[in-house]
Amino acid sequence: MSFALAESLEILARTPATFRAMLDGLPEAWIHCDEGPETFSPFENVGHLVHGERADWIVRADIIRSARGDRTFAPYDRFAQRRESAGKSLTDLLDEFSQLRARNLETLRGWRLTEADLAREGIHPTFGAVTLRQLLAAWAVHDLGHLAQTARVMAKRYREAIGPWRAFLPIVDR
Repeated sequence: MSFALAESLEILARTPATFRAMLDGLPEAWIHCDEGPETFSPFENVGHLVHGERADWIVRADIIRSARGDRTFAPYDRFAQRRESAGKSLTDLLDEFSQLRARNLETLRGWRLTEADLAREGIHPTFGAVTLRQLLAAWAVHDLGHLAQTARVMAKRYREAIGPWRAFLPIVDR
């Protein structure tokens, strides 16, 4: 399937509300469970998305769009949320995510991107040349990945409790 900006915007616009519906008001045990070292809890997933709104997607899209010669992206700290989310509640993070995402989507829509804009390139520190089209597609898939990850981590809390249904619920073994 080819990239469609309008369809991606639909996903990106819904992600904050989807996380809020999934997580807001749940007991701490649900929002702080994880799959082990170097993995994210639902709380950390939201913090990671907040950090991405500040330091990743729209920042990198703007670098690609810019007229400057060097379009190299700064490396991204995948674990910055552990520092930045300290002392915040999940509700704080959900509110922050909603506000930042709305602002970033307003910016993105305001650019009125053309096919030529979507074909422009930036330099990713790992992948090398990437297009704006690829970056925006990855942004939507990144959201979906963290929604799936959050559901998977939460489901694993009941891996043993589901007894024989485990045979029909493969999410708990992924």
